[in-house]
Amino acid sequence: MPTLSVLDLSPICEGGNATDALNNSRALAQHCERTGYHRYWVAEHHNMRGIASAATSVVIAHIAAGTRSIRVGSGGIMLPNHAPLMVAEQFGTLEALYPGRIDLGLGRAPGTDGVTAHALRRTLHSDPNQFPQDVVELKGYLGNTCHPKQRVTAVPGFGSKVPLYILGSSLFGAQLAAILGLPFAFASHFAPDAMMRAIDLYRTEFEPSEQLAKPHVILGYNVCAAATEEEATLLRSSGLQAFLNLRQGKPGPLPKPDPHFDEKLTPTDHALLQQVSPASAVGTVATVRAQVLEFLQRTEADELIVVSQIHDHEARCKSYDIAFEACAGL
Repeated sequence: MPTLSVLDLSPICEGGNATDALNNSRALAQHCERTGYHRYWVAEHHNMRGIASAATSVVIAHIAAGTRSIRVGSGGIMLPNHAPLMVAEQFGTLEALYPGRIDLGLGRAPGTDGVTAHALRRTLHSDPNQFPQDVVELKGYLGNTCHPKQRVTAVPGFGSKVPLYILGSSLFGAQLAAILGLPFAFASHFAPDAMMRAIDLYRTEFEPSEQLAKPHVILGYNVCAAATEEEATLLRSSGLQAFLNLRQGKPGPLPKPDPHFDEKLTPTDHALLQQVSPASAVGTVATVRAQVLEFLQRTEADELIVVSQIHDHEARCKSYDIAFEACAGL
């Protein structure tokens, strides 16, 4: 069985609010911990009325405080938005509070639009091309070695060795993860086009490090599972509506399921939805098992990080149960 983990966008659903979303995230993490999932990541997004995890490290603390054993972390922190020292202090603090359970996934995109990106770092003159240097700087703050000329120490953070993960949807992230000897998480759940090339590049160029002896590939994977095919398809319409709204520049709360969703799709909509279908499974236990098996045979992923954008909280918990059952024995 592949390692199974959770990527939660902390969705603010139509008819709900951020409080509901954050409490649902904590409840889902508790549920997935009992089920047997390995890690639980939340993602940094800004200026998104349908996502409650903008203050990612705070959300991680909220979730970690309500769980006992599941790893909790970021999928990811968008490093261009932050000074590496501040990230080291935040995650050093999390590690001090919840030792041995904190992950730090890092991305180089701003996680938002250009105007909001400017608002986030209006005084920093940040450059995404600085990302590799920022990762190395951050790694230094979290390590055990203090260079003689180093005048700044992350407290908490120094010596915590919080494990780093490189996130990406292109060859850039794959190559950086390989050079630094870090696990690589590819965003195949929404941008699978370069997935196979990125995996091949990462595995070919991987250099062992103190953190990791051999390549570790984590792939984002959409699952919408239910007792019947019809129910799963209906539940999936919420996430697909949200994806189309985002691509069309009108993000908002996660919509309710729409039984007439397919009838309303335009040819352009169909083309957009093809972007996510290669890394998606929708249906019952048997259907999900077959789709996941094909994906694993094709990618040889070490870990799947499962995304379930479902409007109803109980249905989302059930989808994660079915996904875990479907992958048992694979």
